[in-house]
Amino acid sequence: MSDPTNSREQFASRLGFILMTAGCAIGLGNVWRFPYIAGQYGGGLFVCLYLFFLAILGFPVMMMELSLGRAGRSTFPGAFRNLQNPSSRFRWSAPAYILFAGNMILLMFYTVVTGWLFSYAIYYIDGSLQGKTAADFGMNFDKYLSSPAEQTVATMIMLFLTILVCLGGVRKTIEKVIKVMMGGLFLLLLALVVQSLTLPNAMKGVEFLLKPDLNNFLGKNIFETIHAAMAQAFFTLSLGIGSIAICGSYIHKENSLPKEGIWIMVLDTLMAICSGLIIFPCCAAYSINPNAGPPLIFITLPNVFQNMAGGRFWGILFFAFLTIAALSTLIAVFENLVAFGMEEWKLSRKKSCIGFGILLALLSLPCILGFNLWKNFHPLGKNSNVLDLEDFIVSDNLLPLGALYMTIFCMSRWGWGSDRFLEEVNTGKGWKLSRKLIPYMRYVLPVIILAIWLIGLAKRFNLLG
Repeated sequence: MSDPTNSREQFASRLGFILMTAGCAIGLGNVWRFPYIAGQYGGGLFVCLYLFFLAILGFPVMMMELSLGRAGRSTFPGAFRNLQNPSSRFRWSAPAYILFAGNMILLMFYTVVTGWLFSYAIYYIDGSLQGKTAADFGMNFDKYLSSPAEQTVATMIMLFLTILVCLGGVRKTIEKVIKVMMGGLFLLLLALVVQSLTLPNAMKGVEFLLKPDLNNFLGKNIFETIHAAMAQAFFTLSLGIGSIAICGSYIHKENSLPKEGIWIMVLDTLMAICSGLIIFPCCAAYSINPNAGPPLIFITLPNVFQNMAGGRFWGILFFAFLTIAALSTLIAVFENLVAFGMEEWKLSRKKSCIGFGILLALLSLPCILGFNLWKNFHPLGKNSNVLDLEDFIVSDNLLPLGALYMTIFCMSRWGWGSDRFLEEVNTGKGWKLSRKLIPYMRYVLPVIILAIWLIGLAKRFNLLG
């Protein structure tokens, strides 16, 4: 096994690592997907299931991905290459390249959606959404999606800001910018939660989110709800494609990874729950169905702000909050691509940033065109589009398959091996991962992850009846 060099750039502080890793995990999975998925699956009981699976599935997989990054001192493919058992004839790094490609595919649509959020923040700043009716908000969003030019401009602005931050390197700009962004994010979050909780009937929304109620599951499939909670636990942490591993590759070994992981998961979970505390009280106050799905953000909530005292101000804060959350993920994942170019192709940071920036600018266009010029292209069946295809590749396939592959690698003696994994994850001060968990991680966890993947495919193609 090769000994990775310690000359790799590292975070200047522990806080910088925790906030960047949390920033990678905290994004649309928390502030957009979690509320509408929770709404669709009945609120409180779904949240309890989600927290349970976050602990027994998300946490151990995150420990493996962070330990791969910290021990391998590289991006995903390099970490597998550096850590594999030298006596193994199998090239563990080869499939890792495919999994790592998920970072680019993720950004191909994530950058576009971040542009949507930015555009809506601008709409509220310039007053474009003032005086609209409920029907107007639906037409406004449809009009926006039908404009390739407007979407492209917003996408390129977000991409430019991402490149600008990553050009300066980990310590010089990324760590500093992430600290400011995450600080601002939590201040906006606090202000929005306080505002939502002061609305009439807000407590009904809080109860829906936090109080498990079996009556909400009448007519619902409990097994489908369990699967949705499992899948959300993976999606929210972006596990399986190496976007968390890159953060681990930039940290020192003073603290054990369980100690760091607890903070990351607390911040991630806090963001998800607080996002629900913003959205569900609004729904309760204005008699809006909380299971509205993805349009909840761009169609339903703008109508809420329209009827709320100081709605324009709160609309600005809300979409600024969403934009910052999504941009923090863009920066963290794009840095993964930049590091890959520097390590695998020996590019300078500047060339890697610009090269991947140009490539991403081009590859984001299909997602944009899928809503207008290519709207008749339905890759996954009726009403599907390019974004659905890209999300399907990453969320339904690469994330669970990557987590499965990583688990096998860490637990197999022909891969890295459970002893070396446990040594790495427990290096440093703080809480240690018990050796008693190894049988669970070796035999049970892979079966659960495989089940999540297979059930997800069956649901996607309506094979469950």
